[in-house]
Amino acid sequence: MESQEKKSRRPWVVGVSGASGTPYAASVLRGLLDAGESVDLVVSRASRLTLLDETGIGFRDAHWREDLAAWLARGADGKPDAFEVPVDSLDDVRYWAAGDLAAGPSSGSYPAKGMLIVPASTASVAGVALGLSKDLLQRVASVTLKERRPLVVAVRETPLSGQTLKQMVALDEAGAVVLPASPAFYAGATHIQDLVDFVAGRVLDAAGVPHELYRRWRGELGGASRAG
Repeated sequence: MESQEKKSRRPWVVGVSGASGTPYAASVLRGLLDAGESVDLVVSRASRLTLLDETGIGFRDAHWREDLAAWLARGADGKPDAFEVPVDSLDDVRYWAAGDLAAGPSSGSYPAKGMLIVPASTASVAGVALGLSKDLLQRVASVTLKERRPLVVAVRETPLSGQTLKQMVALDEAGAVVLPASPAFYAGATHIQDLVDFVAGRVLDAAGVPHELYRRWRGELGGASRAG
């Protein structure tokens, strides 16, 4: 018999598309887990190639837990053990294969809090805006919109074509938060990880998830230069 805790589980679905920016996804995932949130993870086929290229990590369905731990432990600068990832920290993560259109989050009756697409490629932006649902990532995004749940789309591309801009407007009008992966510098960044964490923190801000990933603006000019 399921425990009451399992029955009440309401995860954030994190979709990782094929755009460059896998460190953004890792930072968001670490932030969610640090906040005690449950996570359902969808890694697109294209994102596996990007992950392999950017980190050297091959993401395998049969060994996803091992591969996810290695990914989350890696820093944005490529160091393999930049973060400590305890084995039990992944206990409340569920992984769904991108081709599994019968997965739990593919239905509106599945009790999810919302979805974060980090990073979001222009292809995924187009697919979600047009309601294509060609894979699980796009299907979950469509479900999230129709159920009026929070959807944050962290677009990682430059420059942006006119067509993509129109699709981003369509997502905004449908209720999504369109959040370009654009780091700011007022937080006093001294390392590439700081810039990555700023974007990840803004994603979590949009989702209403508490975190301490970056130094917030306090209304004091010169604060960044005095930080640290």
